[in-house]
Amino acid sequence: MSEKEKFQEKRKGGVAFKTSITGVVIFLLFAFVSPGEKYFEIAKSIDIFSTLFKEINAYYVDEVEPKKLIHTGISAMLESLDPYTDYIPEESQEAFGILTTGQYAGIGALIGSLGKKTIVTQPYEGFPAHKAGIKVGDELISIDGKNVTGKSTSETSALLKGKPDTPVVVEIKRTGQLNPMKFNLVRQKIKIANVKYSALLENKVGYIKLEDFTPGAGKEVELAVVKLKEQGAESLVLDLRDNPGGLLHEAVNIANVFIPKEKEIVATKGKLTEWNKSYITLNNPIDVSLPLVVLINNNSASASEIVAGALQDYDRAVLIGQRTFGKGLVQVTRQLPYNSQLKITTAKYYIPSGRCIQELDYAHRQTDGHVNKFADSLRREFKTSAGRKVFDGGGLSPDIQLAKEDVLAITSALASSGLFFEYASIFCTSHPTPKSLKEFKLTDTEYKSFAAWVSDKKFSYSTELERQLEGFIQVAKKAGVSNLQTQLSLLENKVDQSKASDLIRFKAEISFSLEQEIAFHYHLDKGLAEVSLTHDKEMEAARKILADKEAFQNILKAN
Repeated sequence: MSEKEKFQEKRKGGVAFKTSITGVVIFLLFAFVSPGEKYFEIAKSIDIFSTLFKEINAYYVDEVEPKKLIHTGISAMLESLDPYTDYIPEESQEAFGILTTGQYAGIGALIGSLGKKTIVTQPYEGFPAHKAGIKVGDELISIDGKNVTGKSTSETSALLKGKPDTPVVVEIKRTGQLNPMKFNLVRQKIKIANVKYSALLENKVGYIKLEDFTPGAGKEVELAVVKLKEQGAESLVLDLRDNPGGLLHEAVNIANVFIPKEKEIVATKGKLTEWNKSYITLNNPIDVSLPLVVLINNNSASASEIVAGALQDYDRAVLIGQRTFGKGLVQVTRQLPYNSQLKITTAKYYIPSGRCIQELDYAHRQTDGHVNKFADSLRREFKTSAGRKVFDGGGLSPDIQLAKEDVLAITSALASSGLFFEYASIFCTSHPTPKSLKEFKLTDTEYKSFAAWVSDKKFSYSTELERQLEGFIQVAKKAGVSNLQTQLSLLENKVDQSKASDLIRFKAEISFSLEQEIAFHYHLDKGLAEVSLTHDKEMEAARKILADKEAFQNILKAN
């Protein structure tokens, strides 16, 4: 009897697969099943996996945790696909829901860790924590009388969340105040805003910073555009930098603000042709004529690329910045047993010109698991509505390309260590809020105070040059080349001496980063934006091209 016949006989005998993973694996493997040999190979693999799991559980020398072992197997299986296909167990449903909807019930405050402290990193405007006066940098001491010192942020967050309209008492410790402060709050449904800041800037340029694509994003952008036009905006800037994307239909809604009704924004194509879909604009636009610039960078991804790509393909906007991330894959969620879900890539998306901007080719991994990018030489040419050349397979290329500004190692280290954040809390308790954050700058004396404070903290950091030198020194030691080893050590000492003055040498960049953090402590997203936009090369380029109407229109014409 052949292996296939044995399997069929086994099926007739009614042998069941009894492990808890069977339902998950069957879904993953049978979702797109075809008849014949493939069916046999799939069922055979499930049988092997089921038996293997039972054997390990029964005979492995140490006790195994079935749930942990299965999750390891699921993770390894999904890692062979792409990073966006993910298993979401029951215990992760709440976090996943917040990520996709931007909604939860609590006090409306983002928290994080600073050393052993749990601190408020952002109270959301208009919600209980912010209304009560809780500020950025406040340390959480207790929640409903339960001490949270030393607890993880996830444990503390769980205590803050609860059913809407339920009371919660939060005790905090504030920098510069001796006694703790108690706040009697009432939890409510929290909806995190997608548009974090919008304002009419000089020269009647309307600016909109969009950070997410959760439900309502399109409406928020629409309202921001209407308000800016009422204030007299004669041009617009939509900032999608560092926006990782989100809901596809919200991308369509946002594009619809600027693009006429019944225009295709994106089409999805996958293995199941019945799932293929074209998404068109359904409403009359808010504005189709004001000059529009879209700011993008390497971290603009997914839904951000759909919006920017559609606006580019219809020659509606000039894109400024750096090439985008290149995520042209669409995910949907599928319900699995025991309140778990599978987030799975089901299609690629194609913007109006017909191009897909997916950069990494997950379908053809190397034997070592490495995923190659689509080579620039293989990128295919497409045309915008006006006949401009655009290309697929590697993100969106901006119409005005600007080099990415590298952050100095010392600036990055000061930020990641929390020293900017901590000092901003100290600064704000001892300095009144400036009349205008747009003109806010640290004085020389204030910066010297910061530098002295950092020195007292025994702050240290390493640079890429140091790491490279250390590697060369180790190689020289192993090779026994004492002369080279000595020269490298001398060079290492010079680097150390140079680093000692970095706080002074790189004052301009460090001071600006600290000013941004201080502004955020004072006025949250509004304060951060007002300071950031004063030294923003992409915005400078946007203002320049918007001021030159002829140059702006020439960019949107066929090459």
